[in-house]
Amino acid sequence: MFNNPFPNRKPSVLAVKLSAKGERSVRSEHPWIFSDSIESVNKTGTAGDIAVIFSHSKNKPMGVGLYDPDSPIAIKMVHHGGGAKLDEEFFQEKINSAFALRRTLLQTHTNSYRLLFGENDGFPGFIADIYAEVLVVKLYSEIWLPYLETICTQLLEVSKAETLVLRLSRKLQQSKAHNLKDGMVLFGKLKNETIVFKEHGVNFSANVIKGHKTGYFLDHRNNRKLVGELSKGKTVLDVFSYAGGFSVHALARGATSVTSLDISEQALQLALANGKLNSYKGTHKIIAGDAFKEMELLIINKQRFDVVIIDPPSFAKSEKEIVLALKKYKQLAQLGVKLTNKGGLLVLASCSSRVTSKAFFNLNTEMLDASKRTYNLIKKTFHDSDHPISFPEGAYLKCGYYRF
Repeated sequence: MFNNPFPNRKPSVLAVKLSAKGERSVRSEHPWIFSDSIESVNKTGTAGDIAVIFSHSKNKPMGVGLYDPDSPIAIKMVHHGGGAKLDEEFFQEKINSAFALRRTLLQTHTNSYRLLFGENDGFPGFIADIYAEVLVVKLYSEIWLPYLETICTQLLEVSKAETLVLRLSRKLQQSKAHNLKDGMVLFGKLKNETIVFKEHGVNFSANVIKGHKTGYFLDHRNNRKLVGELSKGKTVLDVFSYAGGFSVHALARGATSVTSLDISEQALQLALANGKLNSYKGTHKIIAGDAFKEMELLIINKQRFDVVIIDPPSFAKSEKEIVLALKKYKQLAQLGVKLTNKGGLLVLASCSSRVTSKAFFNLNTEMLDASKRTYNLIKKTFHDSDHPISFPEGAYLKCGYYRF
Protein backbone atom coordinates (compact mmCIF):
# COMPACT_ATOMS: atom_id res chain seq x y z
CA MET A 1 0.00 0.00 0.00
CA PHE A 2 2.68 2.51 1.00
CA ASN A 3 5.68 3.43 -1.16
CA ASN A 4 8.14 3.20 1.73
CA PRO A 5 8.38 0.98 4.80
CA PHE A 6 7.62 2.68 8.11
CA PRO A 7 9.84 2.46 11.20
CA ASN A 8 9.15 -0.84 12.92
CA ARG A 9 9.33 -0.47 16.69
CA LYS A 10 6.98 -1.72 19.35
CA PRO A 11 6.64 0.88 22.10
CA SER A 12 7.18 -0.04 25.75
CA VAL A 13 4.74 0.92 28.50
CA LEU A 14 6.13 3.13 31.27
CA ALA A 15 4.61 3.79 34.69
CA VAL A 16 5.12 7.44 35.58
CA LYS A 17 4.52 9.45 38.73
CA LEU A 18 4.53 13.22 38.73
CA SER A 19 5.01 16.03 41.20
CA ALA A 20 1.93 17.77 42.63
CA LYS A 21 2.35 20.45 39.94
CA GLY A 22 2.48 17.79 37.23
CA GLU A 23 -0.65 16.08 38.55
CA ARG A 24 -2.52 19.40 38.53
CA SER A 25 -1.52 19.82 34.89
CA VAL A 26 -2.92 16.38 34.02
CA ARG A 27 -6.17 17.07 35.89
CA SER A 28 -6.57 20.32 33.97
CA GLU A 29 -6.14 18.29 30.75
CA HIS A 30 -3.08 20.23 29.64
CA PRO A 31 -1.17 18.35 26.91
CA TRP A 32 2.35 19.10 28.14
CA ILE A 33 4.28 17.49 31.01
CA PHE A 34 7.70 19.07 31.55
CA SER A 35 10.66 16.97 32.61
CA ASP A 36 10.98 18.77 35.97
CA SER A 37 7.46 17.55 36.87
CA ILE A 38 8.43 13.87 36.61
CA GLU A 39 9.20 12.23 39.96
CA SER A 40 9.75 8.67 38.80
CA VAL A 41 9.61 6.36 35.77
CA ASN A 42 9.71 2.60 36.36
CA LYS A 43 12.25 1.95 33.57
CA THR A 44 14.33 3.66 30.92
CA GLY A 45 12.19 4.81 28.03
CA THR A 46 12.70 5.90 24.43
CA ALA A 47 10.77 8.30 22.21
CA GLY A 48 7.24 7.07 21.54
CA ASP A 49 6.94 4.82 24.57
CA ILE A 50 3.53 4.88 26.24
CA ALA A 51 3.67 6.83 29.50
CA VAL A 52 0.84 5.91 31.89
CA ILE A 53 0.49 8.59 34.56
CA PHE A 54 -0.37 7.20 38.01
CA SER A 55 -1.67 9.41 40.79
CA HIS A 56 0.05 9.45 44.17
CA SER A 57 -3.12 9.35 46.24
CA LYS A 58 -5.03 6.50 44.56
CA ASN A 59 -2.27 4.85 42.52
CA LYS A 60 -4.65 4.72 39.56
CA PRO A 61 -4.08 5.91 35.98
CA MET A 62 -4.82 9.62 35.46
CA GLY A 63 -3.98 9.74 31.78
CA VAL A 64 -1.71 8.51 29.02
CA GLY A 65 1.00 10.29 27.06
CA LEU A 66 3.90 9.63 24.71
CA TYR A 67 7.37 9.73 26.20
CA ASP A 68 9.85 12.17 24.64
CA PRO A 69 13.07 12.01 26.72
CA ASP A 70 15.07 14.43 24.54
CA SER A 71 12.57 17.27 24.88
CA PRO A 72 11.92 19.66 27.80
CA ILE A 73 8.28 18.58 27.35
CA ALA A 74 9.08 15.01 28.30
CA ILE A 75 5.53 13.66 28.01
CA LYS A 76 2.99 14.72 25.41
CA MET A 77 -0.47 13.76 26.64
CA VAL A 78 -2.87 12.01 24.26
CA HIS A 79 -5.54 10.92 26.77
CA HIS A 80 -6.89 12.32 30.03
CA GLY A 81 -9.13 10.71 32.63
CA GLY A 82 -7.82 7.22 33.34
CA GLY A 83 -6.01 4.66 31.24
CA ALA A 84 -6.30 3.98 27.51
CA LYS A 85 -5.03 1.43 25.02
CA LEU A 86 -3.29 3.19 22.12
CA ASP A 87 -4.54 0.90 19.38
CA GLU A 88 -6.18 1.43 15.98
CA GLU A 89 -9.57 2.07 17.55
CA PHE A 90 -8.12 4.75 19.85
CA PHE A 91 -6.58 6.75 17.00
CA GLN A 92 -9.56 6.19 14.68
CA GLU A 93 -11.93 7.73 17.21
CA LYS A 94 -9.70 10.79 17.58
CA ILE A 95 -9.37 11.24 13.81
CA ASN A 96 -13.12 10.84 13.27
CA SER A 97 -13.78 13.49 15.92
CA ALA A 98 -11.33 15.87 14.28
CA PHE A 99 -12.86 15.33 10.82
CA ALA A 100 -16.36 15.96 12.19
CA LEU A 101 -15.28 19.46 13.27
CA ARG A 102 -14.30 20.25 9.67
CA ARG A 103 -17.43 19.00 7.88
CA THR A 104 -19.13 22.40 7.74
CA LEU A 105 -16.03 24.03 6.27
CA LEU A 106 -15.97 21.48 3.45
CA GLN A 107 -19.40 22.69 2.31
CA THR A 108 -18.07 26.18 1.44
CA HIS A 109 -16.31 25.59 -1.92
CA THR A 110 -13.17 24.79 0.07
CA ASN A 111 -11.01 21.69 -0.45
CA SER A 112 -8.02 22.70 1.67
CA TYR A 113 -8.07 22.34 5.44
CA ARG A 114 -6.14 21.27 8.52
CA LEU A 115 -7.34 17.80 9.46
CA LEU A 116 -5.13 17.43 12.55
CA PHE A 117 -3.97 20.49 14.51
CA GLY A 118 -1.39 19.00 16.85
CA GLU A 119 -2.16 19.13 20.56
CA ASN A 120 -5.53 20.76 19.92
CA ASP A 121 -6.80 17.58 18.27
CA GLY A 122 -4.95 15.24 20.64
CA PHE A 123 -1.90 14.72 18.39
CA PRO A 124 0.99 16.72 19.92
CA GLY A 125 3.65 17.53 17.33
CA PHE A 126 1.58 16.07 14.47
CA ILE A 127 0.03 18.18 11.68
CA ALA A 128 -2.09 16.89 8.81
CA ASP A 129 -3.20 19.26 6.03
CA ILE A 130 -5.29 18.56 2.93
CA TYR A 131 -4.72 20.34 -0.39
CA ALA A 132 -7.34 19.09 -2.85
CA GLU A 133 -6.49 15.37 -3.28
CA VAL A 134 -3.12 15.56 -1.48
CA LEU A 135 -2.62 14.85 2.23
CA VAL A 136 0.49 16.40 3.78
CA VAL A 137 1.63 15.12 7.17
CA LYS A 138 4.25 17.08 9.08
CA LEU A 139 5.96 15.56 12.10
CA TYR A 140 7.78 17.52 14.79
CA SER A 141 8.70 14.64 17.12
CA GLU A 142 9.94 11.04 17.03
CA ILE A 143 7.14 10.05 19.42
CA TRP A 144 4.87 9.32 16.44
CA LEU A 145 7.16 6.94 14.58
CA PRO A 146 5.75 3.72 16.15
CA TYR A 147 2.18 4.76 15.27
CA LEU A 148 2.74 6.47 11.93
CA GLU A 149 1.55 3.70 9.61
CA THR A 150 -1.69 3.21 11.56
CA ILE A 151 -2.47 6.94 11.67
CA CYS A 152 -1.57 7.59 8.02
CA THR A 153 -3.78 4.71 6.90
CA GLN A 154 -6.71 6.16 8.83
CA LEU A 155 -6.08 9.72 7.61
CA LEU A 156 -6.13 8.53 3.99
CA GLU A 157 -9.40 6.69 4.57
CA VAL A 158 -11.13 9.64 6.24
CA SER A 159 -9.89 12.33 3.86
CA LYS A 160 -10.20 10.26 0.65
CA ALA A 161 -6.84 11.72 -0.37
CA GLU A 162 -5.08 10.09 -3.32
CA THR A 163 -1.53 11.06 -2.34
CA LEU A 164 0.37 11.35 0.94
CA VAL A 165 3.45 13.55 1.33
CA LEU A 166 5.57 13.49 4.48
CA ARG A 167 7.25 16.62 5.82
CA LEU A 168 9.71 16.51 8.70
CA SER A 169 10.89 19.16 11.14
CA ARG A 170 14.57 20.08 11.00
CA LYS A 171 15.24 18.02 14.12
CA LEU A 172 13.57 14.94 12.63
CA GLN A 173 15.44 15.37 9.36
CA GLN A 174 18.66 14.97 11.33
CA SER A 175 17.43 12.01 13.38
CA LYS A 176 18.88 8.53 12.82
CA ALA A 177 15.87 6.78 14.37
CA HIS A 178 14.14 6.28 11.01
CA ASN A 179 14.62 5.95 7.25
CA LEU A 180 12.16 8.69 6.32
CA LYS A 181 13.00 11.81 4.31
CA ASP A 182 11.44 15.25 4.17
CA GLY A 183 9.22 15.60 1.11
CA MET A 184 8.95 11.89 0.36
CA VAL A 185 5.74 10.61 -1.24
CA LEU A 186 4.54 7.85 1.08
CA PHE A 187 1.38 6.96 -0.82
CA GLY A 188 0.17 7.37 -4.39
CA LYS A 189 1.90 9.50 -7.00
CA LEU A 190 2.62 13.21 -7.12
CA LYS A 191 2.50 14.48 -10.70
CA ASN A 192 3.35 18.04 -9.71
CA GLU A 193 4.71 19.27 -6.37
CA THR A 194 2.61 22.43 -6.74
CA ILE A 195 -1.04 21.68 -5.94
CA VAL A 196 -3.92 23.98 -6.90
CA PHE A 197 -6.72 24.10 -4.34
CA LYS A 198 -9.82 26.13 -3.51
CA GLU A 199 -10.48 28.39 -0.54
CA HIS A 200 -14.08 29.67 -0.45
CA GLY A 201 -14.13 29.45 -4.24
CA VAL A 202 -10.83 31.27 -4.75
CA ASN A 203 -7.90 29.35 -6.30
CA PHE A 204 -4.47 29.10 -4.67
CA SER A 205 -1.42 26.88 -4.97
CA ALA A 206 0.85 25.15 -2.47
CA ASN A 207 4.23 23.53 -3.04
CA VAL A 208 3.84 20.50 -0.80
CA ILE A 209 7.48 19.39 -1.18
CA LYS A 210 9.46 22.62 -0.72
CA GLY A 211 6.87 25.05 0.64
CA HIS A 212 7.03 26.47 4.16
CA LYS A 213 5.50 24.16 6.81
CA THR A 214 3.13 21.98 4.72
CA GLY A 215 3.05 24.34 1.74
CA TYR A 216 0.68 27.13 2.74
CA PHE A 217 -0.83 28.96 5.73
CA LEU A 218 -4.44 27.83 6.12
CA ASP A 219 -5.25 29.51 9.46
CA HIS A 220 -6.26 32.95 8.06
CA ARG A 221 -8.76 31.47 5.62
CA ASN A 222 -11.85 33.09 7.12
CA ASN A 223 -10.13 36.47 7.46
CA ARG A 224 -9.01 36.32 3.83
CA LYS A 225 -12.61 35.66 2.77
CA LEU A 226 -13.90 38.59 4.87
CA VAL A 227 -11.23 40.97 3.58
CA GLY A 228 -12.12 39.94 0.04
CA GLU A 229 -15.78 40.74 0.61
CA LEU A 230 -14.87 44.15 2.08
CA SER A 231 -12.51 45.03 -0.80
CA LYS A 232 -14.94 45.26 -3.71
CA GLY A 233 -14.26 48.48 -5.61
CA LYS A 234 -11.43 49.39 -3.20
CA THR A 235 -7.70 49.99 -3.31
CA VAL A 236 -5.86 47.49 -1.10
CA LEU A 237 -2.43 47.25 0.57
CA ASP A 238 -1.45 43.76 1.80
CA VAL A 239 1.60 44.05 4.10
CA PHE A 240 3.65 40.90 4.80
CA SER A 241 1.66 39.42 1.92
CA TYR A 242 3.76 36.25 1.50
CA ALA A 243 1.94 34.17 -1.18
CA GLY A 244 -0.82 36.76 -1.53
CA GLY A 245 -3.59 35.22 0.55
CA PHE A 246 -5.37 38.51 1.30
CA SER A 247 -4.31 40.05 -2.01
CA VAL A 248 -5.80 37.30 -4.14
CA HIS A 249 -9.12 37.23 -2.27
CA ALA A 250 -9.35 41.01 -2.69
CA LEU A 251 -8.66 40.80 -6.43
CA ALA A 252 -11.08 37.91 -6.92
CA ARG A 253 -13.83 39.85 -5.12
CA GLY A 254 -13.47 43.01 -7.19
CA ALA A 255 -10.75 45.23 -5.72
CA THR A 256 -9.68 47.89 -8.23
CA SER A 257 -6.03 47.81 -7.21
CA VAL A 258 -4.01 45.57 -4.89
CA THR A 259 -0.44 46.14 -3.73
CA SER A 260 1.36 43.15 -2.18
CA LEU A 261 4.32 44.05 0.05
CA ASP A 262 6.81 41.45 1.27
CA ILE A 263 10.55 41.16 1.86
CA SER A 264 10.72 38.02 -0.31
CA GLU A 265 10.75 38.49 -4.08
CA GLN A 266 10.08 34.75 -4.44
CA ALA A 267 6.95 35.00 -2.28
CA LEU A 268 5.73 37.98 -4.31
CA GLN A 269 6.13 36.05 -7.55
CA LEU A 270 4.02 33.32 -5.98
CA ALA A 271 1.41 35.93 -5.02
CA LEU A 272 1.26 37.10 -8.64
CA ALA A 273 0.95 33.50 -9.83
CA ASN A 274 -1.83 32.78 -7.32
CA GLY A 275 -3.69 35.84 -8.54
CA LYS A 276 -3.54 34.56 -12.11
CA LEU A 277 -5.25 31.32 -11.05
CA ASN A 278 -8.41 33.45 -10.81
CA SER A 279 -10.16 35.93 -13.09
CA TYR A 280 -10.02 39.56 -11.98
CA LYS A 281 -10.14 43.06 -13.50
CA GLY A 282 -8.09 45.04 -10.97
CA THR A 283 -4.37 45.66 -11.05
CA HIS A 284 -1.89 43.68 -8.93
CA LYS A 285 1.32 45.50 -7.96
CA ILE A 286 4.18 44.20 -5.83
CA ILE A 287 6.76 45.87 -3.58
CA ALA A 288 9.79 43.88 -2.40
CA GLY A 289 11.46 45.19 0.74
CA ASP A 290 11.42 45.61 4.50
CA ALA A 291 7.81 46.28 5.49
CA PHE A 292 8.59 49.03 8.00
CA LYS A 293 10.80 50.97 5.56
CA GLU A 294 8.50 50.51 2.57
CA MET A 295 5.45 51.65 4.54
CA GLU A 296 7.36 54.79 5.59
CA LEU A 297 8.16 55.46 1.93
CA LEU A 298 4.52 55.05 0.94
CA ILE A 299 3.55 57.57 3.62
CA ILE A 300 6.22 60.04 2.44
CA ASN A 301 4.90 59.65 -1.13
CA LYS A 302 1.38 60.38 0.16
CA GLN A 303 0.02 56.98 -0.89
CA ARG A 304 -3.22 55.96 0.84
CA PHE A 305 -5.42 52.87 0.53
CA ASP A 306 -9.05 52.01 1.21
CA VAL A 307 -8.11 48.69 2.84
CA VAL A 308 -4.80 48.04 4.64
CA ILE A 309 -3.99 44.55 5.96
CA ILE A 310 -0.96 44.08 8.23
CA ASP A 311 -0.32 40.42 9.03
CA PRO A 312 3.30 40.00 10.19
CA PRO A 313 5.09 36.75 11.08
CA SER A 314 5.44 35.85 14.74
CA PHE A 315 7.48 38.47 16.58
CA ALA A 316 7.73 36.59 19.89
CA LYS A 317 8.96 33.01 19.76
CA SER A 318 10.13 33.22 23.39
CA GLU A 319 9.16 35.04 26.59
CA LYS A 320 12.08 37.45 26.34
CA GLU A 321 10.92 38.68 22.92
CA ILE A 322 7.48 39.87 24.06
CA VAL A 323 8.52 43.47 24.85
CA LEU A 324 10.14 43.91 21.41
CA ALA A 325 7.15 42.26 19.75
CA LEU A 326 4.74 44.76 21.34
CA LYS A 327 6.97 47.61 20.18
CA LYS A 328 6.82 46.29 16.60
CA TYR A 329 3.04 45.86 16.71
CA LYS A 330 2.80 49.44 17.98
CA GLN A 331 4.91 50.71 15.04
CA LEU A 332 2.83 48.77 12.53
CA ALA A 333 -0.45 50.09 13.91
CA GLN A 334 0.89 53.67 13.70
CA LEU A 335 2.04 53.16 10.11
CA GLY A 336 -1.23 51.48 9.18
CA VAL A 337 -3.27 54.42 10.49
CA LYS A 338 -1.31 56.82 8.27
CA LEU A 339 -1.77 54.63 5.19
CA THR A 340 -5.54 54.16 5.50
CA ASN A 341 -7.94 56.50 3.71
CA LYS A 342 -10.77 58.36 5.38
CA GLY A 343 -13.61 55.85 5.63
CA GLY A 344 -11.07 53.09 5.04
CA LEU A 345 -10.49 49.79 6.79
CA LEU A 346 -7.36 48.83 8.76
CA VAL A 347 -6.92 45.13 9.51
CA LEU A 348 -4.30 44.29 12.16
CA ALA A 349 -3.33 40.67 12.87
CA SER A 350 -0.95 38.77 15.13
CA CYS A 351 0.18 35.15 15.14
CA SER A 352 2.48 35.48 18.18
CA SER A 353 1.14 32.99 20.73
CA ARG A 354 3.12 34.65 23.53
CA VAL A 355 1.35 37.96 22.90
CA THR A 356 -2.14 37.52 24.34
CA SER A 357 -5.20 38.68 22.44
CA LYS A 358 -5.96 41.09 25.29
CA ALA A 359 -2.51 42.69 25.07
CA PHE A 360 -2.71 42.89 21.26
CA PHE A 361 -6.16 44.46 21.09
CA ASN A 362 -5.39 46.87 23.95
CA LEU A 363 -2.27 48.03 22.14
CA ASN A 364 -4.22 48.59 18.91
CA THR A 365 -6.85 50.60 20.77
CA GLU A 366 -4.15 52.71 22.41
CA MET A 367 -2.48 53.49 19.07
CA LEU A 368 -5.71 54.27 17.24
CA ASP A 369 -6.94 56.49 20.06
CA ALA A 370 -3.63 58.36 20.00
CA SER A 371 -4.05 59.02 16.27
CA LYS A 372 -7.06 61.28 17.03
CA ARG A 373 -8.92 59.71 14.10
CA THR A 374 -12.51 58.63 14.56
CA TYR A 375 -12.86 54.87 14.14
CA ASN A 376 -14.99 51.87 15.03
CA LEU A 377 -13.81 48.38 15.91
CA ILE A 378 -16.12 46.41 13.65
CA LYS A 379 -14.86 42.89 14.29
CA LYS A 380 -12.46 40.71 16.25
CA THR A 381 -11.65 37.27 14.86
CA PHE A 382 -9.63 34.31 16.04
CA HIS A 383 -9.08 30.76 14.72
CA ASP A 384 -11.00 29.17 11.86
CA SER A 385 -12.92 25.94 12.53
CA ASP A 386 -10.09 23.67 11.35
CA HIS A 387 -7.76 25.22 13.93
CA PRO A 388 -9.65 24.43 17.17
CA ILE A 389 -8.15 25.45 20.52
CA SER A 390 -8.05 23.04 23.46
CA PHE A 391 -5.42 24.65 25.72
CA PRO A 392 -4.22 28.23 26.36
CA GLU A 393 -0.88 27.97 24.52
CA GLY A 394 -2.69 26.61 21.46
CA ALA A 395 -4.31 30.00 20.82
CA TYR A 396 -2.15 32.31 18.73
CA LEU A 397 -4.20 33.98 15.98
CA LYS A 398 -6.09 37.24 16.52
CA CYS A 399 -7.25 39.87 14.09
CA GLY A 400 -8.96 43.25 14.49
CA TYR A 401 -10.95 45.19 11.87
CA TYR A 402 -10.94 48.97 12.37
CA ARG A 403 -13.10 51.28 10.23
CA PHE A 404 -12.17 54.97 10.14
